[in-house]
Amino acid sequence: MNIEESIQNITHLFIDTAPVIYYVEQNSKYLETARAVFNYIGEGILIAVTSPITLSECLVRPYSLGKTQLQQYFIDVIVDANNTIFVPIDNQNIALEAAKIRAKCNLQLPDAFQIAVALAAECEALSTNDAVFKRLTELTILLLDELEI
Repeated sequence: MNIEESIQNITHLFIDTAPVIYYVEQNSKYLETARAVFNYIGEGILIAVTSPITLSECLVRPYSLGKTQLQQYFIDVIVDANNTIFVPIDNQNIALEAAKIRAKCNLQLPDAFQIAVALAAECEALSTNDAVFKRLTELTILLLDELEI
């Protein structure tokens, strides 16, 4: 699927953990695709939506390795970047929605929270590399493995 065509009707794109890690750590297999997604965000073509779950998951390895610059780079990309909305998980509605999604789709709770945040932020799509999200019908799922530049 061509990346440009796949984002045609998308304004708000939820960014799951894997695309952020691929972009920040410059994963050779996925860097070109991840960079294209982040370029669309940087240009304002897309608004990225992120969550505390994405932030936490991305920071585990940098914290365990004591890499403070990498920690800060993840924070900059996930929380502070232009055209990016960091949505806190601070109300019961998101928790209730996550429980419903987990029950309906048999997702792990962190994944269900990711979807609940995306829906609360009115995202049309989710960028990930986790095929488990294909169980959802509420969002367009953009798997990096399926995107072409």
